Amino acid sequence: MAKGKKLPGDTASPYYGPLSSGASCQSTTRIKLHPQKWQPSLQGNIQMISHLCLIIPPSLFLLDERVFMSLGILKVAAVLEREGIGVELLDLSGVKNYTEALTLHIEQSPTRCFGLTATTPQMPAATKIQETIRRLRPSARIILGGPHVTLVCAAAKYERKRSILGRASRATKQLAKMFDVLVTGDGETAVFEALQDAPPPIVDGDDPKSQLFLNNASLEDLPFPARHLIDASTYQYSIDGTRALSMIAQLGCPFGCGFCGGRMSPSLRRVRTRSSENIVQEMIHLYRTYGVAGFMLYDDELNVNPKIVSLMSLIAEAQQKLGVEFRLRGFIKAELFTDEQAAAMYKAGFRWILVGFESGHPRILENIQKKATRDDNTRCMDIARRHNLKVKALMSVGHPGESEETIQATRDWLVEVRPNDFDATVITTYPGTPYFDEAIETASGIWTYTCPKSQDRLHSVEVDYRLVAEYYKGVPGNYTAFIYTDNLTSKQLVSYRDWLEADVRHTLSIPFNSANPGLRYEHSMGQSGLPPSILRTSDATIKRATHKAIRVLSSGG
Repeated sequence: MAKGKKLPGDTASPYYGPLSSGASCQSTTRIKLHPQKWQPSLQGNIQMISHLCLIIPPSLFLLDERVFMSLGILKVAAVLEREGIGVELLDLSGVKNYTEALTLHIEQSPTRCFGLTATTPQMPAATKIQETIRRLRPSARIILGGPHVTLVCAAAKYERKRSILGRASRATKQLAKMFDVLVTGDGETAVFEALQDAPPPIVDGDDPKSQLFLNNASLEDLPFPARHLIDASTYQYSIDGTRALSMIAQLGCPFGCGFCGGRMSPSLRRVRTRSSENIVQEMIHLYRTYGVAGFMLYDDELNVNPKIVSLMSLIAEAQQKLGVEFRLRGFIKAELFTDEQAAAMYKAGFRWILVGFESGHPRILENIQKKATRDDNTRCMDIARRHNLKVKALMSVGHPGESEETIQATRDWLVEVRPNDFDATVITTYPGTPYFDEAIETASGIWTYTCPKSQDRLHSVEVDYRLVAEYYKGVPGNYTAFIYTDNLTSKQLVSYRDWLEADVRHTLSIPFNSANPGLRYEHSMGQSGLPPSILRTSDATIKRATHKAIRVLSSGG
């Protein structure tokens, strides 16, 4: 494997120094991988770390953290298990004192390779996790993957194309100082490069020309996410009273909405699909393994797949063979929605759809580059109603040109079309969104995006994502805006968002969402290690630990 150059200022610790905390040495192992045909770079015997701990950081900004599993890292865990690499999965979702739980695990485990996933709002927690690992086990290799690093690196690539050294480049450099390896884009193959001896500081799985980038055929060959490494019973979600788990049937959204992340990231924008048969096989697997008959399809937009109707027919057919009724929920694109799709979705078990309408004002929809008009959105509501599909309307405020008038128009449209549920958020300018990538610095620490057509502007304050949870969805009453328009200040945007939600919920008799209390790790739990609701290990890890114990006993150690 070609060795990459260190980024300027990278001061990461040595990968293979002596372990701290008195842990026994866990050396790398020459592993015989069994790659698929889309993994030519993994052929043969490779010197590679044979055991690692994958970590899901908490999402402290959410009302309830244990609703949907973090499927990306579970997909990575599944391919690692398939190749015989031992995996510990530390699920810190909803754990209030998560650094205490992490500390206990590090003290009890010899692991010296840790892999984190993180969205942008999770980065403050991920930073504390990284600092804890580095303090307790200085020589550990710490890998960061997931949406945040993918978005930041994609934005930095775009800056380099324009010969700009901007905030994305600075953010990338900061991450490279914290973590030994950054994995961007598709992690299912890229993770193996991150585990090899002397990996590059950045493993790029976000380049369609790379062998690390997944295509439709490679998606088909992947094992299903390693949900057995998560305590599924602690994730509470239901669809019309039917217990449900989440799954992802396809990847990518091809549209260019200004607020949406990954518009410069091929792994997030390019549509890649599995066969309908493979998707249904995963549903059947979840039904038989976990006893669930509800499925939240977390694809960006289900109906960008031209085969959506045939997929729905296959799902309906599977239910007939199993003698069960499924309940499904998922996202659709308003202007692509048809009566044929709606009828097929209802027959397959859909009773709810989620639609990102975003605004009720035509100018804002144009500024977003939503590609859907107000009339398209109204027509979508009419189609859903004709086919008995309930709609959750996803709305947002804070777009270029946002004003009291445009927010009032959003309120009026919602009251007119009467969705069954809705939420309203203050948008954030994440790296990888056009609002971030196309902005220019107009004052110290202030970045301004200008709509090409209307010339309406959106201003954002530069933040350190390692310290600030600049969140897209949060707890009502605790919103913080880091944006403002020419018409509304940050505080006014938050105030109008709160008014919009309260007024529409009252008018349409839609109750507020309730918050569930987080878990708390108690010290008494640690007498025999962390509970399975927080820590689970793969069979490979257990077998390797057992063999090691046998060797120690045989030698009289």
